[in-house]
Amino acid sequence: MSMAYEEYMKQMVKPMREELVRAGFEELSTAEDVNEFMSQTNESALVVVNSVCGCAAGLARPAATQAVMNAEKKPDRLVTVFAGQDKEATAQMREFFGEIPPSSPSMALIKGGEVVHFIHRHDIEDHAMETIMENLLTAFEAKL
Repeated sequence: MSMAYEEYMKQMVKPMREELVRAGFEELSTAEDVNEFMSQTNESALVVVNSVCGCAAGLARPAATQAVMNAEKKPDRLVTVFAGQDKEATAQMREFFGEIPPSSPSMALIKGGEVVHFIHRHDIEDHAMETIMENLLTAFEAKL
């Protein structure tokens, strides 16, 4: 790929990354970051597999940030990988999701290193942001 293309893509996705970072999510941009995170977390975490698609912009990111802001019970850690951008990190995180098929955007609630709740793209696309947010809030209450 050309350097111009890569720089263009970095600039294009910058606000998409910052939306989650501003809400307290930590970006895991390498496979090593993912491995380190997973090896050190015995607590709960919400993992958002970010994406450039419209359902990520209009539904997944706002639902995740609003759920975290409005939850009484919250995950201990908030992390994100960016599908299509940080490919190795995303692939490595998906290894920890076991038999769950790849989906982006998506969200995984992890507790003690195990996925206890997963929201696929088909649970995001064509659903109201409030419905996705409620899905997360219900999972936080039941599984944390």
